[in-house]
This record gives sequence, C-alpha cells and structure tokens, in this order.
Amino acid sequence: MPARARRGFLALAAASAVALSACTSGSPGDAVPPSASPSSSASVSAVPADSPRPEPSIVRGWWHPTGSLETLASGLAVPWSVAPLPGGGSLISQRDDGRVLELTAQGALREVGIVPDVVAGGEAGLHGLAVWEEGGDTWLYAYHGAAADNRVVRMRMSGADGAHTLGAPEVVFEGIARARNHNGGRIAFGPDGMLYVATGDAGIPDAAQDPDAPNGKILRLTPEGEAAPGNPFDSAVWSLGHRNVQGLAWTSDGTMWASEFGQNTWDELNVIVPGGNYGWPVEEGIADRDRFVDPVRQWSTDEASPSGIAAVGDTVFVTGLRGERLWIIDTQDGAAVADPEAILTGAQGRLRDAVAAPDGSLWVLTNNTDGRGSPRPEDDLLLRLALTPAS
Repeated sequence: MPARARRGFLALAAASAVALSACTSGSPGDAVPPSASPSSSASVSAVPADSPRPEPSIVRGWWHPTGSLETLASGLAVPWSVAPLPGGGSLISQRDDGRVLELTAQGALREVGIVPDVVAGGEAGLHGLAVWEEGGDTWLYAYHGAAADNRVVRMRMSGADGAHTLGAPEVVFEGIARARNHNGGRIAFGPDGMLYVATGDAGIPDAAQDPDAPNGKILRLTPEGEAAPGNPFDSAVWSLGHRNVQGLAWTSDGTMWASEFGQNTWDELNVIVPGGNYGWPVEEGIADRDRFVDPVRQWSTDEASPSGIAAVGDTVFVTGLRGERLWIIDTQDGAAVADPEAILTGAQGRLRDAVAAPDGSLWVLTNNTDGRGSPRPEDDLLLRLALTPAS
C-alpha cells in the first residue's frame, strides 16, 4: 500500500463562518411528484426495465430530460454525493453520520461502511465521493471534515457488486481549514486522470486570494495526493478566488465547469481555466475586470444556491438548494448557447447533486433532511431522469 501523501498546507486559523441563507420554497412549476411511497427508513425501487434509455457512450450534443421521474432510492439521511460504479450501481455519501451506502444495479440498498473520523456540524461532514481504478485496485476517495481540518482520504474497495467493503483510510490531502459553513467538498477525477478538489473559504474570505492557502480554491492532485504536473502555481492550486465551490464537471469538448455559491447577490457557473482568478472576495458575479474570470452564467441566490453539477454531452445540469430547481444549460466551446432553462421548480425541494449515470440518464439527489429543508416522509431521494438528444 503506498505511503500516505501529506502534501496539505498548514491549516488556517478557525474563523467565524458566514451562514448561508435559509431555504425558501420555490413556486410550483414543472412539478413532477416523487414516485416513492412514504417510508421512514431507506428503501428503493428498481428502474423499470422498459424505461427508454440512450446509449451510454454519449460523445457530443445537447441532452434534455424526457418523461417522468423515477425514484431509485428513498429514506436517505442528509445525502451529499453520488458516485457511479462500473457495474451500474452507485455509492452515496451521508454527510452527518459518515455512512457510505451502495445502491446496486438491481435496486438493493446496503451500507458499505462508515468513513472513520468524520466530524459533522453545520455544513461540515462527509461530502464528495469519487471512484478510481488503477493497477487492478479500486479506490473510493472521500472528502470529509475531521477534528482539525477538511481532508481527502481514500479507501481500497473489495468485494463484488452488492457486497463491497472498504479498507482502512489513507490520507491523500489534509490541512484544508474547516468551519460550520463554506467547506466546499466536491471531488472528481478529470479527463486527464487527475483528482480535482473543490474547497470553500471556511469563512476566511481573504484565503481565497492567497495562493499559499488551500481554501477558496480548486486543487489538482495526482491520485496519490501530490501536486499534479503542470499546475500553474507550482503547487496543488489549479484556480483561486472561489467562495464555495460544490460542483465540478467536464463537457464532451473537455471544458471544465464549476458551480459556486455567492454571498448575497450572485451565484455562479464558471468555466475553469488553469491559474484563473474568480474574484472572491473582491468581486461577486460578473465584474468586467481583466484580472478576474467572469462567470458564464449568474443567478440570484434565491434562484440557485448551486451545489452539484453534471455534464452530459455538451449540456450542463446545475442543482439548486435554496432555488429548489434543476438548471439546464446547453453549451458550445465554453459558452452558453441559450438562456438556461429551469425544471422541477419547487417539486422536489432542495437539490444537492446531479450525476451523469453510466446508462446515459441523469441522477438527481434531493437534500431536504439537512436541517434547511422541509422533509417529506420519503425523503431524501435519488431520482432518475431519462435523457434524449435535443434539437
């Protein structure tokens, strides 16, 4: 087993966190009621075999939802991230209790394990998951709050689908300041095979402009946790000037996208370029200043509070927490080609994550049990939307 890589920065001093706005209900729009029956414990329903499904190998083009929502899992407790598995199932993280659940391709839900040393409180806890296969080994990577910091760990996965287990955690990267708010937490492997880590400013806004601090950044690491070759600052930092990034995705042309929480005025969807400065805390939203990279799209905070995002072909899907909606943005060459479209407005409550599923569909994770939503008896849910090519 490789030695644990500890290339983190020194942890920043604790600071008072800036609380995010409380959830407000969206107005009814394209409401589609959940198909799950009420349940007080985790339960699932398998996807009907005759559901229309695109080919899984989506290369280019725009893809839009069609048909009704299907419920894949219900009764989830503060879920935060979904990581697809090669066999068609997925792993789901639960923020407050540190549990990792496996949803099999056949629709069974089981606990894989509990990530050790997770410290939850406020927005901190177990956040993003990512799966990586290398040299015959399969690893589960997890971003989580610990006693003194936020960190990324990895655990070797064993067992077949429906019987996976997790080995002991190895620290991949540590020393990211933790607070009650603005912890970032999304992780993803990019097309280049590098691990991208989204961090928040942890209530220390000036850290976002400090190239020597890990907070308020997107980091780019090797799978072992070293600063990736070709990084612009000769460190782990890939981009800076972020307030609280919680979504990472790549469209089919290789463009990297990130969603970002604003403070009081503007939430953002950004194209991420190496070495880019995205303005926080000097600017929020479109600034029209040469030293900063402006967002491709911005929304008022009551329309978005964006968390996870997914890219299918050249369409980007952005989940809204306070906004309680799913934004659809068709893109080309790193730019939006039309005004964003919102669906599910107010229908499913707070939306935490969106995932491009192996079968070519879109999975959407609700987040009504996190203390800011209004949970229904069956919440929280993992939902499936079939996608078809858009003209």
